[in-house]
Amino acid sequence: MLMSKHSRVDWGLKSVLLTVSRGRGKGEGKNASLNALVKALFAIVLFLAASSSAAETAQKVRIGFPSLAFSYMPYYIAQEKGFLKKHGLDSEYIQMRTSIQPQAVMAGNIDFLTSVSNGISAGVAGLPLVVVMSFCDSSPWMLVTSKDINKPQDLIGKTVAVSGIRTSPHYFLQAVLKKWEIAEKDVGIITTGGTADSFLALTSNRVAGTVLTPPFDDKAVSLGYKKFLFLGDLADIPYVGLVTSQANIKNNRETVRRTVAAVFDSIAWLRANPDESTKMIVDKFKVSRPEAENTYATLIKLLNKDGRLNAKVARGYIDILRQERSIPADFDPMKLVDFSLLPGGR
Repeated sequence: MLMSKHSRVDWGLKSVLLTVSRGRGKGEGKNASLNALVKALFAIVLFLAASSSAAETAQKVRIGFPSLAFSYMPYYIAQEKGFLKKHGLDSEYIQMRTSIQPQAVMAGNIDFLTSVSNGISAGVAGLPLVVVMSFCDSSPWMLVTSKDINKPQDLIGKTVAVSGIRTSPHYFLQAVLKKWEIAEKDVGIITTGGTADSFLALTSNRVAGTVLTPPFDDKAVSLGYKKFLFLGDLADIPYVGLVTSQANIKNNRETVRRTVAAVFDSIAWLRANPDESTKMIVDKFKVSRPEAENTYATLIKLLNKDGRLNAKVARGYIDILRQERSIPADFDPMKLVDFSLLPGGR
């Protein structure tokens, strides 16, 4: 059972008194009692130092996720395989809508969010958020539709689901509608809060299409839906990583560093253990082994080696954001990143 700091002190003082009383009880005299007291105090100092160090090491970190998604596999592994504990972290994963995560970080309700695009968008809007890790160089988003959608124009007058307005799925949907010369107002768009919920909206026939990532796209196909078009190459949009506040870096820099290190270790494990990783995907997403193998292969292709955000992708994303808000022409999105906490980072 864990003791509070005051409990440990009380226990230590009782131990000192017990040690001294035992020394006197044996008739050891003043010197013996003094020696016993010194030894006991020394032992208590060592005990409290060790206990304090252990307590300080187990830092609580709370990470926000919009829903279950394969792109968060490094985080699932970090928790389930003990990498967060290895780095002295007590982790809590909290599900919340993408749109409220930046404010949740600022309010201290969570310590990190995982959408790099969401972090940059909020940073451009003025929130003091920082991208400390970006471990994917591209996005695997896929437009999945019901089987009666055979051409782009079939979506006119229909409803399509995305995780949220001004999220990556929404921007990719906008990009493809622009490519097809279909006005956004001609397609009904609903928000679901996350990829798993978008999948449910499609498979419950609430919508004619949605924007998904593996393994949900393959799972939808197995249920009779179709992969209509791959969207990931239509726009430069950052994907998954780790975003926190400037205040968290300033006040809890070591905890942030440990969190980054734990995720880095998790990614290394993911690369080195394809069979076990695939089994985790099967169990977590309730998909077939072939679907899980495809998902694993897709994820490995997305992962970069250094955890850094590609500057070209970041600047391309700023150009997308300029379509809906005023951003100075010389704005540099790389001002919103800090990779000094990455292993070997500067």
